[in-house]
Amino acid sequence: MEYNKLIDHTLLKPDASLEAVAKLCDEAREHEFMSVCLNPCFVPVAKSLLEGSQVKVCTVIGFPLGATLPEVKAFEAKRAVELGADEIDMVINVSMAKAHDYEFIANEINMVKVACLGRLLKVILETCLLSNEEIVQCSRAAVKAGADFVKTSTGFSSGGATVEVVKLMRDTVGPLIGVKASGGIRSREDLEKMVEAGASRIGTSSGVKIIG
Repeated sequence: MEYNKLIDHTLLKPDASLEAVAKLCDEAREHEFMSVCLNPCFVPVAKSLLEGSQVKVCTVIGFPLGATLPEVKAFEAKRAVELGADEIDMVINVSMAKAHDYEFIANEINMVKVACLGRLLKVILETCLLSNEEIVQCSRAAVKAGADFVKTSTGFSSGGATVEVVKLMRDTVGPLIGVKASGGIRSREDLEKMVEAGASRIGTSSGVKIIG
């Protein structure tokens, strides 16, 4: 398996510099990662730096809390696509998930999906804050709303991906929807465990080390 093609090479630090973004893009080009994943303000520069390569530009929406209004998430996604984003990773409204308002979750995901104009949409559940039943219901809502992937974590909350949660998500969404494991994946062993559990994409800032 080409592990490099599973990796979204990630830089989401709030103090990320242009130099760090350039280094991220250079590494992604060199190792032929699937994408770089960065904050929306860096989409244009990443698109320019990666011109001529197969590396996609992924950005995050409603990040990291997921608490912005659905209309704002949709606008943010649309603008990111206009600036060159190839993939969108949106954070759901975790408060609404905890309130078990899965119709709200499905509706906001669908609004962002429409705004993506055909680009790939991954839906971040922030699974460390959810019960197993909430993970199942939010995963189902994402499928219903037309998401292409469900994703475990932002990496900014109290926990990241676990094998158990990745397997639960895969069992829920079936074989046709992607599962992205992110948060705390720092070694090849970590990656292999997530892939074995059902992950089809890996979000990590340790991609170079993992590919080694």
